[in-house]
Amino acid sequence: MSDFRQPGPPVWRRLDGVTRTAEHEKTRDDGRYEAVRSRDARFDGAFFFAVETTGIYCRPSCPAVTPKRHNVRFFATAAAAQGSGFRACRRCRPDAVPGSADWNVRADVVGRAMRLIGDGVVDREGVAGLAGRLGYSARQVQRQLTAEVGAGPVALARAQRAHTARVLLQTTGLPVTEIAFASGFASVRQFNDTVRAVYATTPSGLRAAAPARDRAARHTATPSAGVPLRLAHRGPYQPGPVFDLLQREAVAGIEEVSGAPGRRVHRRTLRLPHGTGIVAVRERPGRPDRAGTGGGGWLDARLHLTDLRDLTTSVQRLRRLFDLDADPYAVDERLGADPRLAPLVAARPGLRSPGTADPDELAVRALVGRAEAERLVRRYGKALDAPCGTLTHLFPEPAALAEALPDGTPGALAAALADGAVRLDPGADRDDAERALLAVPGLDARTVAVVRTRALGDPDVAPPGPAVPDTWRPWRSYALNHLRAAGEWENDR
Repeated sequence: MSDFRQPGPPVWRRLDGVTRTAEHEKTRDDGRYEAVRSRDARFDGAFFFAVETTGIYCRPSCPAVTPKRHNVRFFATAAAAQGSGFRACRRCRPDAVPGSADWNVRADVVGRAMRLIGDGVVDREGVAGLAGRLGYSARQVQRQLTAEVGAGPVALARAQRAHTARVLLQTTGLPVTEIAFASGFASVRQFNDTVRAVYATTPSGLRAAAPARDRAARHTATPSAGVPLRLAHRGPYQPGPVFDLLQREAVAGIEEVSGAPGRRVHRRTLRLPHGTGIVAVRERPGRPDRAGTGGGGWLDARLHLTDLRDLTTSVQRLRRLFDLDADPYAVDERLGADPRLAPLVAARPGLRSPGTADPDELAVRALVGRAEAERLVRRYGKALDAPCGTLTHLFPEPAALAEALPDGTPGALAAALADGAVRLDPGADRDDAERALLAVPGLDARTVAVVRTRALGDPDVAPPGPAVPDTWRPWRSYALNHLRAAGEWENDR
């Protein structure tokens, strides 16, 4: 049985924290090749492999014939493979896999940069804007990303734009010209050149090669009907506790959860860089994967956007809300070794730690609670130009709340969010954000812990109170979710 079928961490992951000598690199790549040879879907998105004789790169679980070891190269990102001249496999669609869990877990500059690029910052603000948010020079960001993931910010953003273009080409009937600009390309020529380079075909050819499911969806996918998507996740996923939480927290006017358990739909409004959106995500019973043999699934979503340039950003925000890029195998392995947690992990493999679609909104809601949040929406929320059922407003912007609530902790928090004293965007430094939050008059440590867990996506947060064992690190946020799901830990609110 290969290292990738055993419950312990695979060889190449165990080596990530040590000096990468030639021997270490060879051992790591040999372990990666074992994952490819066994078509282990647990590592889809964690790395990619390319075949020099075909010029194609794939996900580890690609069903094609396994290439010979000496013909294979490994890459940390799809962008790195594309930058080396390889094109995406049409069979396994490597650009459609869940993102690497490392980028959401890591708190260093590379992890923060990857989260910001995923949120579309390079497309909106350029490399200079990305560097400014990180507090580094553009040259330093380029150097660190290239050394760590094999591609710079421009190449990473380009790969993301290509993926967005493929999704729109294959799932909507929008004209190619509209898709080019909606995907973030500066010109149709740049769009055409990128599609040819990444997929070895023209945009029309890529559209014609869409799977049958995508071709069927294309007839109903319009700006008014919304864009249908499958939000992929790796490994087992427990949707029930996530939808339970969203249902308990739903704020009237901006959110709703409807339907019977197991078939619920979460709908909410989003404030996005270029406009607004209404998104719907369906609960889908997860497939058990107790043997750890790989695989995964998806959540069905439909996005109604006033500007399709916000597609990538809205998808990334939903992925953070539902914690879809997590590595459940790493989490369950560590927590399952604890006597107290072992039966809980066995009962709910793949339990996630939900985040948020709007960090600033989450911070205010964590402070004031659901009832007061509904009052704030009614009084200060911006009404949608086109309401959809019970969804009528956007949550108030921090600046609006700061002006409306000049006194008290909610107003102080809103002012700190509005002027940048507290930053909760995907690239924020978690320790700096926590210190800034604790400096807000009246904000207690328990609320700050909720914000750090949900808004900043920290997987290792222990709120004040009963001692949380260090043996649960670095997954204490997940451990507490297991205890909450089992009724052994009181809710934070």
